[in-house]
Amino acid sequence: MKWVYWVRLYETKFQAGCLVRRMENDWWVYGYECPREVEVFRSRKGRFGVRYLP
Repeated sequence: MKWVYWVRLYETKFQAGCLVRRMENDWWVYGYECPREVEVFRSRKGRFGVRYLP
């Protein structure tokens, strides 16, 4: 299994966390299956991103 990375990086962990909560709760709206695991990660430059396992 490989991580899928969200396209955008965020300045704060809070912003990335909001996307994680939205992904966990809103996948059914778009007709997708909910990912098995979603997490916030920190890039080398200090920004935050979201990755998930499909």
